[in-house]
Amino acid sequence: MMKTVHISDVELCYEIFGESNIQTIVLISGLGSQMIRWENSFCEQLVTFGFKVIRFDNRDSGTSVFSAQKELNLNVNIEQAFARIKKEDIPYSLMDMAKDVIGLLDHLHIEKAHVIGRSMGGVITQLLGSYFPERVLSITIIMSTSLHPALPPPNSEVMAMMTKPSVNPAIDKEGYIKEKLTFAKKISGSFMLDESHETQLIEKELARSKTKNGTIRQLLAMGSWQYNPETLRQIDVPTLIIHGTIDLIFHPDCARDLAQSIPNSELMMIEGMGHSLPPELQAIIAKKIIENIQAI
Repeated sequence: MMKTVHISDVELCYEIFGESNIQTIVLISGLGSQMIRWENSFCEQLVTFGFKVIRFDNRDSGTSVFSAQKELNLNVNIEQAFARIKKEDIPYSLMDMAKDVIGLLDHLHIEKAHVIGRSMGGVITQLLGSYFPERVLSITIIMSTSLHPALPPPNSEVMAMMTKPSVNPAIDKEGYIKEKLTFAKKISGSFMLDESHETQLIEKELARSKTKNGTIRQLLAMGSWQYNPETLRQIDVPTLIIHGTIDLIFHPDCARDLAQSIPNSELMMIEGMGHSLPPELQAIIAKKIIENIQAI
């Protein structure tokens, strides 16, 4: 059952699987991605290992609403948005998003948790491991990056798809779904995309979405974050890094950089995996995460 809690200037939507279990896993989603992308089947696999699993919508995604002081009326692509916005106008930072997680743990009276983040959620996970070590038992960083400016950029074609203005689903729902399917195929690596299942997810996301310009605000938070290698060196909990060999958003070198920068971390490269978690890999990834947790 999904619930909502007020944390600072955010109404945060969350859901718990295996509520009676004692140890907790928190799942953090990526840029513009809703918690339902952590699919029920994956959450339930983690529950079978004896964990309480919490998934939630980041601020500005799904049904988690950020109360913006000033709305971003930007009918332009993301690059143009960055060019127009001043630093002082950026609504929030990745650290604010990390503090949302701490606020959720406080609300649920959970002292410590294992944290798993994908893509942008992986960057937030790094901040939690570095700045809130007293609240974190282990971290898993999936298909993510340190944001080191020297790392390879995203694939140019994928970047163009990500930054152009999206089809308005209120005007052309079919065109919107087609656009999203094309992108999902592009980033899925060598694994076959189940178009019917993906379409269902896209439609669920549309029905759940309560925010305008949320993805742009999240991207502003990510793009304005200043890389600091000391952040990674301070992480002192069991750390697992999972990445695909065909990730077109965050090049595999991003994973290698994380593994070299975080002391005593373990890197798992998955052949053929792109920037998604296909059903075929859920059991493998869940098992590896549990192995990392049990290393404590």
